Amino acid sequence: MLNFLKMLITPEFFFSIIRISAPIIFATLAAIVVEKAGFANIGLEGLMMFSALAGSLVSYYTKTWYFGLLAALATGVLMSLIMGFFAFKLKTDIILVGVAINMMGSGGTLFLCKVITNLTQGKAMASTTGLITKSLCIPDINIPLINKIPFLGGVLSGHNLLTYLAFLFCLLTSIMLYKTPLGLNIRAVGENPNAASSVGVSVLRIKYTAMAFSGLMSGFGGAFMSMAYAQGWSLDMVSGRGFIALAAQAMGGGECLGGMLSAIVFGFAQALGIKFSAIGLDSNLASPIPYAVTIIGLVIFAIVRNNKIRRQHSAAVLSKSEAK
Repeated sequence: MLNFLKMLITPEFFFSIIRISAPIIFATLAAIVVEKAGFANIGLEGLMMFSALAGSLVSYYTKTWYFGLLAALATGVLMSLIMGFFAFKLKTDIILVGVAINMMGSGGTLFLCKVITNLTQGKAMASTTGLITKSLCIPDINIPLINKIPFLGGVLSGHNLLTYLAFLFCLLTSIMLYKTPLGLNIRAVGENPNAASSVGVSVLRIKYTAMAFSGLMSGFGGAFMSMAYAQGWSLDMVSGRGFIALAAQAMGGGECLGGMLSAIVFGFAQALGIKFSAIGLDSNLASPIPYAVTIIGLVIFAIVRNNKIRRQHSAAVLSKSEAK
């Protein structure tokens, strides 16, 4: 046991936790903003898959990583707005729209990859992870001075550019939600759309804005997967991170800081699963670890929330009885 703990308390392990947490943080922010606007976007998985494919292909054909990143972001925003059109204009249930996007994100991306690259399914699964080279991936950043600090330098320095942006966006999103008129309007629409509309707020425009922001964050997450985490696109490479992000949003109480911390917990669980596999544990036992942690975390969250609601209800009843 002591030897195993020594294997965990290394700069490489903590580095991997931060690295694995980055795409989950992006997707969690996407879930938080739409939740503040009063609805849910369960299509994060599909949005990330399409963005990952777009970023990888455009980077490969243009030979420039930042065009690939822009393509991934544009794909995420465009597809989220299409989701909004079906949900808000055509009155389709937004949950069903999200399910459709997730299903398309699996089979649809493979079909597009075959059409664009002319690879068969077997070749696509075997070859697309090597579709782009290291030079076409989003670069890593070594932070001066910090990279010289023992242990801490190995944990904090040398991450991909998008990893640092993930944590920066947590701060910026929180500021946007609570310190700007746009954030006030988003929260007002989420709490009471009729009241927001009565004071001149365009409810439909705010919902579209929230969906676009959700798509933007999903685009960052997808770009990270195919242009930083891996060198190219592969089938189902997002591996449930969109759904894990929904759990992180719920566990974090719908707040950026809580969501970020929850995402790091899930990142730790995934890193632990990889570590278990590396030391010889059967992959069938190691792979479910992140999802088991997700379920356990949601159960704990539900219990805590229900106890809090029960205490608030009891306090309200007690205050009413005392008033009488």
